[in-house]
Amino acid sequence: MSGSKSVILFTAFEPSGDAHAAPVIVALLRRDPKLRIVAWGGPRMEAAGAEMMGRTADDGEMGIPALRKVLAIRKVAQEISRWADHNAVAVHVPVDSPAANFPMCARMKKRGARVVHLVAPQIWAWGPWRIRKLRRLTDHVICLLPFEEAWFRQRGVAATFVGHPVINDPHDVDAASLGWIEPVAGEPRLLLLPGSRTIEVDRNARVLMEVAAAVRARFPDSSTLIAAANANIARRFEQVVGNLPPRTSLLTGVIDRAAAWCDFGVAVSGTVSLDLARAHKPVIGVYKTRRIAAFAANIVLRSPWRLLPNILARRKLVPEFVPWAGSSAPIIDAALQLASDTQLRAQISDGMRSITATFAGHDPGEESASVILSMLHHASH
Repeated sequence: MSGSKSVILFTAFEPSGDAHAAPVIVALLRRDPKLRIVAWGGPRMEAAGAEMMGRTADDGEMGIPALRKVLAIRKVAQEISRWADHNAVAVHVPVDSPAANFPMCARMKKRGARVVHLVAPQIWAWGPWRIRKLRRLTDHVICLLPFEEAWFRQRGVAATFVGHPVINDPHDVDAASLGWIEPVAGEPRLLLLPGSRTIEVDRNARVLMEVAAAVRARFPDSSTLIAAANANIARRFEQVVGNLPPRTSLLTGVIDRAAAWCDFGVAVSGTVSLDLARAHKPVIGVYKTRRIAAFAANIVLRSPWRLLPNILARRKLVPEFVPWAGSSAPIIDAALQLASDTQLRAQISDGMRSITATFAGHDPGEESASVILSMLHHASH
């Protein structure tokens, strides 16, 4: 397995993809240290042991203006193609970001590589016609959500559910929260999660602070913690909102401790809602956008829910405003209800426990590595 055809190529274009790929790379190299794992991605993939050829997943800013994104992806695709002309890739692992990764998949398939999608494209949520493209451009799809395996298999795509890193991977709270400083004491304890992309902060930071101000006005002893995904996000948040009000803390890299600390959270929609589910804490999902974008999204999206806890529960377990182009008043109302109703918070916590139970017994890193190594074995014979 360690000859010239044992090159495994990972491509990731978002911080979330960087996080998903890292434990898989660790598991692969633990199984076979002689593997050559090459990556276009981010710092976690590099720390996991990948041979980095390009940094494409550091901040998520590749996804800001559409034209800039297209140009950046085109440049990366050309770079990967030139590299692949001189390096035989046995398995290509595109990580999430299907729009960015599909062009790379097509190029790798033409070169004879097996393609294993790490993180199933959310075709079940929008654009079901894309299943035809996926069938052409993949050999296997690694699914992070329990219902996805059957959904893809029923449509002729080989798929395996492996669990989700946010739910299943071991989390050492102390090690993961070296920057933790106990926030100002006071209840209710509100956690704000502003997203992992600067554009999300730009659009949502003021809404989050309006919610916090309303909770503080109703409950003067309340405390607020803003948990930023990284230092870039923390800086941008401060640039957008200015000086933080009293009884408010801003910390970076403390999501596990923050989720355990809070009574409930308000999160810019994304995978971070599963961090709250893992901690069995209520969350309000928010994604502020322009009216025309919200209108278009509500036409295109097929799922009645947008937030992962609701998608997994198949009901409206938690409030969601995704996408949202209206005033912050309904979001504030939902936050005040959670802040004041401990019984409601307990009911949502029970629902979160039921969700996380569906992930029990899985190891995403190891199980994903098994799928990829199986593809590598087929590619070598």
